[in-house]
Amino acid sequence: MKMTFRAGSHRTPHLTTAILLALAASACEKKPDLVPTPAPSSSASTTGGAVVDAAPAKPVGIKLDKVTRADFNRLAAELALPLFWIADKNKDGAIDPDELAVYWGIAPGAKLAEYVDKTGFTTKAQEDIESIVKRSKETAPPAGLDPKELARREAVKKELAQGRVTLVATDLASASPEEKRVVGYITHAAELIERVYAKQEGTLDLRAKVPAGDTMSASLFFRNQTPKCEAPQTQNDPACSALPDAPKGKLSGLYPAALLEGAKFCDDLTKLEAGKKEKVLMDPFTVVTAAGEKTDAGKPSKDAFAAVPYHEVFKEDTNAISGQLKAAAEALGEKETALKAYLLAASQAFTDDKWWPADEAWAKMDAKNSKYYLRIAPDETYREPCSTKALYHVSFGLINQGSLKWQSKLDPLKTDMEKALAELAGPPYKAREVSFKLPDFMDVALNAGDSRPARGATIGQSLPNFGPVANEGRGRTVAMLNFYTDPDSIDALKGTTESLFCKDTMAKYTTDPEPLLMSTVLHEAAHNLGPAHQYKANGKIDREAFGGPLASTLEELKAQTAALYFTSWLVDKKQVTAEEAEKAHVRDIVWAFGHIAQGMYDGDKHPQSYSQLAAIQLGSFMKNGAIAWKAEENAANDKDKGCFSIALDKLPAAVKTLMTEVAQIKGKGDKARAEKLVKDFVDVTGDKKKVLDVITERVLRSPKPSFVYAITLD
Repeated sequence: MKMTFRAGSHRTPHLTTAILLALAASACEKKPDLVPTPAPSSSASTTGGAVVDAAPAKPVGIKLDKVTRADFNRLAAELALPLFWIADKNKDGAIDPDELAVYWGIAPGAKLAEYVDKTGFTTKAQEDIESIVKRSKETAPPAGLDPKELARREAVKKELAQGRVTLVATDLASASPEEKRVVGYITHAAELIERVYAKQEGTLDLRAKVPAGDTMSASLFFRNQTPKCEAPQTQNDPACSALPDAPKGKLSGLYPAALLEGAKFCDDLTKLEAGKKEKVLMDPFTVVTAAGEKTDAGKPSKDAFAAVPYHEVFKEDTNAISGQLKAAAEALGEKETALKAYLLAASQAFTDDKWWPADEAWAKMDAKNSKYYLRIAPDETYREPCSTKALYHVSFGLINQGSLKWQSKLDPLKTDMEKALAELAGPPYKAREVSFKLPDFMDVALNAGDSRPARGATIGQSLPNFGPVANEGRGRTVAMLNFYTDPDSIDALKGTTESLFCKDTMAKYTTDPEPLLMSTVLHEAAHNLGPAHQYKANGKIDREAFGGPLASTLEELKAQTAALYFTSWLVDKKQVTAEEAEKAHVRDIVWAFGHIAQGMYDGDKHPQSYSQLAAIQLGSFMKNGAIAWKAEENAANDKDKGCFSIALDKLPAAVKTLMTEVAQIKGKGDKARAEKLVKDFVDVTGDKKKVLDVITERVLRSPKPSFVYAITLD
């Protein structure tokens, strides 16, 4: 489970590694004039008639003729160029060679050495930068396009504009030669993960249909990992697609195409195995295939479908991934023994789908025995139609030792935390012995597959979701520290918050990441507490009791509400101050606003778990008097009329009320009460809907970060 803040042959790693599967950028167009920044003159002095050369001139930067850094990065994305202007370090309005990053994914094999050498910008860099400046001056779409195609491309442009390319850079130049080789193997495994993930999503064969030269559509396909538009303002626009002939209906490579046409096919599949001990059709590591005759309207019969393990369906890809992980383990030699054990166990699991030994090896890794974090496996289920099948992903990065502080603070309290939730849940749930690890902290270096969303990022995750390690509370959790820490993201979030909060509440807002970090730690810890996914009520685990999508929403609602509940609980335990708790609560409501703005359902009408839990929290807190909408009061920015005020003295009681409700729903398997929460606070009309609409309009004024990655090895 995760918390978000709402993809060939092996090659030696270069300065910046690149995902092989991304669509190539189109050829650069020529050539508007650029104004080079004057380099310092190469002065010389004369001593006894001899000429002594001064230090070499600094490489020449390029003035961009009124193109701002934000415009540069936006236009580079529209042109499907892997270029990112990090910062105007010297404030001269020019991009300098040391201000350019090249990120992987959108252009095959792209590396910084192609753009910058010891003399400065290469010819390729100058041509690509020229194309960006030229694009900034274009006022009309390409000639010769029919009205339908013009409308599609305009919608694609609007989709891209709702994301702001945001760089996550990692410097591993000081790593050992062995570790650099390991990074190369892991990166190549990530490229393969992107490929098999695209097969799971049913999108791989569609990539070739992006029109030649249509760089915006190529960029959309890379960012979204699908031709479909996903941003709130365009996900329901029928014109918005990376393909002129947009696919209709749901996309998935995990079920027969005919089956996807059925509105309730997930429920129908579940019913086929009702009463059976083995639930193979809905097993998380299988693909449902047509085993017999196709049925009418996609409704399955007992003889129509079979479940085939991932390692058989995706054999070529999973074997190749296995080989890369085995090579990475061998490259480590005698170093990083815990990581090596996991690499070998995961390598085996990709060939037989027996993930439990890999989970055991992974759970034994921590901040004390490895400096790296790696999870490569099929795990989360949110993006697939039934919220049941595990999707492949990679998360790789460096362990941050700051986690040890929170581990020492909370580890002695885990049993008490479990008892607290059990008391709220009441019978039949009983407190159990818990032995999970509190979150490690990591700085992400690379995300791929299901870990690479189009906008935003996972900031906390508890895994595994299935099997004995999960069921016995021995899982591992992680908090990702290096997202949303760049100046652009900090400024954008503060501006959004000022448009929504009244001045009294804004006074409690902080840009310090520590309050949100505390909430993330508690959220992830809570996934291991109380009635979770594998807990059975009336003999049914949660996806059987509630259905996959609602089960996912309830589990995330439990975890995030528990984060607020335990924040106040820790004040009583003298572990945090009341002021720290209040700042954390304010940031949690800001987090909720961000997810509400993404919409309650995606373009396929699939529930968005985080958005729905955020709406339930806001509605419940407003109902219980902890948050008020003051329609006649100006927001903290003094520009917007109407704002939210949090009664921080009333919030803990309101949180406890909701926490009790959610814990009892999950503890009793009470689907009717769960559906009532959705009815009361998600599928709303009238004044309730107007409040959600205000949040959406103000949040969407700023593009949401779209994270890209660059790893420096030389």
